Order: sequence, then structure tokens, then C-alpha cells
Amino acid sequence: MTGDHCAFLYNEEFPKYYFGENHPWQPRRDWKTRELLESMGIFGDHAIIYKTHPATEQDLLMVHSQQHIDFVKKRCESGGGLLDRGDTPATETLFEGSLAAVGATLDGVEGIVNGRFLHAFNPAGGLHHARSECSSGFCVFNDIAVGVRALQRRFKKERVAIIDIDGHHGDGTQSVFYNEKILTISLHHLSSGFYPGTGRTKEVGEGYGKGYAINVPLPFRTGDKTYLKAYKEIVLTALDDYRPDMIVHQFGVDAHFSDPLVGLGLTTHAYEDIAKLTHDAAHKLCNGQYMVVGGGGYNLEAVPRCWAIMFCTISGVYPKDPKAWEALHDPHGMPEPEEVPDEVDETIRRLKAEVLPLIK
Repeated sequence: MTGDHCAFLYNEEFPKYYFGENHPWQPRRDWKTRELLESMGIFGDHAIIYKTHPATEQDLLMVHSQQHIDFVKKRCESGGGLLDRGDTPATETLFEGSLAAVGATLDGVEGIVNGRFLHAFNPAGGLHHARSECSSGFCVFNDIAVGVRALQRRFKKERVAIIDIDGHHGDGTQSVFYNEKILTISLHHLSSGFYPGTGRTKEVGEGYGKGYAINVPLPFRTGDKTYLKAYKEIVLTALDDYRPDMIVHQFGVDAHFSDPLVGLGLTTHAYEDIAKLTHDAAHKLCNGQYMVVGGGGYNLEAVPRCWAIMFCTISGVYPKDPKAWEALHDPHGMPEPEEVPDEVDETIRRLKAEVLPLIK
């Protein structure tokens, strides 16, 4: 293996991150994405499948309290009950599945730093709602935060940028780094009663972290063109100012127009552009060091297509048959409400005036 590889991270324990057949979160998204990439002949010289190791409890302690770890373990051993106030049930296999998901992100960031590969994707990761003391929103432990802590403590990486494009605000990740100069940028839907209810522009960090939390709340049915304008003007500008040592990208795809839980309006074409823009930024700013993790996505037909498009884009390996690439893309989208561009323009203006100047 050489350092220019893009790794698809995989562990046979991923399917154990399972809440039940009727739960929105289904781990079969992971192997469906892998199967789709394999069917197109993507894996080979530059795109590889890399088997990962589970995290240890010592790894989790970089972010999570022993009390929280013990609570999850005991609740899962009993095979019942909830890990939060409503939508994250304990199951017998969930603790092992959680260790596998976190371990893959750890192996990914460490493999990138060590030159084993340049980019990596962990489809089981992106568990951005978990906080230091509790699980939340289908997220048991926060693999993103654990991976960044490893970069800080084991590899002395002081400037890591976390970009979160999940349709829900990355509240757990933000809470871990709210007082630190770790850049967290989240683009997400925000409306009355929508989970988790955080992620307003005024949430900018505190203390040493003031200015390093950037939130881009988006109205119902925000579409490709408007979303990409915000991405270019806020995310890319912030990255240029921050100049990270590595980019960690939460690539939840529940902002897709077909997703049943979110209500945004992106198509596969937007996800291709987002991947390209961020990949190019990584090569421009941090020697290409780019770690991608999964996240939300509840239309089981759309998720593998979106993630396959992203993986092909960042690896530079495309199917030989152009019809296979065309088949990944949406043939149509959904109309954007006419007031959305003006609302997002006002958010961009406010962030440019009040938040971006705080990055040092």
C-alpha cells in the first residue's frame, strides 16, 4: 500500500450497530454501498477495502466518561431499554457494533497520518449526536470526537476542521469542542420542533473556542444551487482562514430530497460537488489528508448511491461504463421554494459579518 490510496473502511462487526428492523437507522446501508462500488469495479490500485479494528474502552475515554461507557455496556447486556430519552434503544449487539464504528474512524485518521492511505471513508461512522456523558439521536459514542482527540493527543495535530453536512445539526461534536480551537462547521435543517433544536448562527463557541463553531441553518427544501453557494462562501472561506492539518467530513446524506426524516432538497449532483470541493480543499490546505465518515440517511435506495458517488469522486476511480455512473445520479430533483435563496443569503451575510472574522 502507498500513501495515495483511498480506503473504504470495513469491519465485520458493523452490522451489530443495530436498533431493530423497524428502526430508521439500518446498518445494511454500509454493505450495500460496498457492494455497489464492487459491482462497478472501483476497488483496485487506488481504491482499497481496508479491514479495521474495534475501539477499546480506553479509546472511548478520550471523549466519554466511564459512567457513560458502563451504562451503555450494562444496558446492552440486558438487551433492552433506551440509551436516551426516546429513539436510541439498547440491543444485545449494539455495544460491540459501537466499538467497531468508533474503531474504524480511529484506524482511518491514524492510517492517514501514518501515510498508509491519503483519504478514507468509514460508512459506519458520523455518530455526531453523542455527547461526552450521553447517547443521543441514534448515536451511542461519538466516533468523530474520538478520532479528533486521537489526532490531538497521539499525533499533536492542533488544527482539525470538522465539516458536518448531515441534515441534523452536529450538536454532540460541537459540544465536545465548544471551548477549543477545533473548527466545527455544520450545515443542517432548522425549524420549529426539528431535532435536535440547536445549530443557530449565534452558537459560535466560547472561551478559546469563540469563532470556531460555525452553524449554517437551512430552511425547508433548500436545493442544490443555494446549498452549494453557502458551502462555497462559508465552508471554503472558513477552511482557507483556518488552514487545518486534516479535514474530517461527516457525510450524512439525509439532506437528500427523498429522505423521510429531514426535509431538505439536495440531489446526488450536490453530493458530487461537495465531495469534489472538499477533496480539492484538502489537497490545497493539508496535503490531501481527508477523513470521511457516514451519518444520517434513511432512504435505503438513495444512501448507497450518494456514498458511492462521494467515494468515486475522492478516490478518482470511476466505473468504466459511463452508464453505470449515470445510473447513480438522480434523474430529477424537487423544486425549491422561491423564498429560500433570500433566506440563505441573509444567513451567509450574517456569518460573513459576525462569525468568519473571529477565526484566527
